[in-house]
Amino acid sequence: MTAPLRVAVIGLGVISRFYLAALRDSPAMRLVAVCDSDAARLAGQAVPGHTDHRRLLRETRPDAVVVAVPNDVHMRVCADALERGAAVCVEKPLALDTAEGIALRRLAEHRGVPLFTAFHRRYNDAVARLRTECAGSPVAEVTVRYLERIEEHAGADGWYLDMRRCGGGCVADNGPNAFDLVRLLLGPAEVTSARIARDGRGVDRQADVRLRAEGGRARILLDWSFPGERKDIEVRLADGRTVRADMLAGHTGFKGSLWHEYVGVLRAFERCVRGSRQEDGGLAALRFVRDAYRLEEPGRDTERSIAAPREGARSESG
Repeated sequence: MTAPLRVAVIGLGVISRFYLAALRDSPAMRLVAVCDSDAARLAGQAVPGHTDHRRLLRETRPDAVVVAVPNDVHMRVCADALERGAAVCVEKPLALDTAEGIALRRLAEHRGVPLFTAFHRRYNDAVARLRTECAGSPVAEVTVRYLERIEEHAGADGWYLDMRRCGGGCVADNGPNAFDLVRLLLGPAEVTSARIARDGRGVDRQADVRLRAEGGRARILLDWSFPGERKDIEVRLADGRTVRADMLAGHTGFKGSLWHEYVGVLRAFERCVRGSRQEDGGLAALRFVRDAYRLEEPGRDTERSIAAPREGARSESG
């Protein structure tokens, strides 16, 4: 019988609870340590806690780590783990920019250590059903809506609203998850235009990004000022059918869908560590963010075009 992977979680912010719950229930992984620069967050943990990730790596020597720290320290923490031979599952985005992402990918390849980017929405149950419905017919067009009020979702993690630490606003934060869904359904895609609306501090709060792929086209609608939450996908197939997936449907409570999605993340990561080749879209997502900002156009009318829901659409928090 294969021994469970010994896993450490580095970063105990708002997303960590989903990883911790998935690890608790995983037969293939065992939590052995946690780390956070804020010692107060270590209280009550059932495993040894550290405030220095390098000390954790040195003393615990985990098989793998989950990196859920702010975006601006992804590079440092991931690189330290890879150098010590620990497989890495890092929250999207892979790094703060493409240069850092390329450096991490090269380091992982040089060390022969798995580097896995977590795009939790691809493991959503409604997305799985949509992919089944699409089977047998080419996808012609994809629209992904990712709408929320960021202040409600960031909680105590105020770094989300600091562009220097996040890497941007809604395009840098929600964009990678939405783009990963486009890639999942259409394959490789490139940005053709981006209308972006910014607030008085220059933070991008809304975006309408158009993309093209070999077999079709896509549109990504992002909003950090939406009253409630709406995250869905609409797919037009070559045979004329239109299929939809509401990623929040059937999941009660705030962020309710994330519980099962992070179970899927860790299952995929475990397969990656065990040697099953896993495609990683971390670099592709960073290039999406880079290209959306490069092609940015003023988005004076973006708020109206994004926020106006179609008839019967859901608008809820949870």
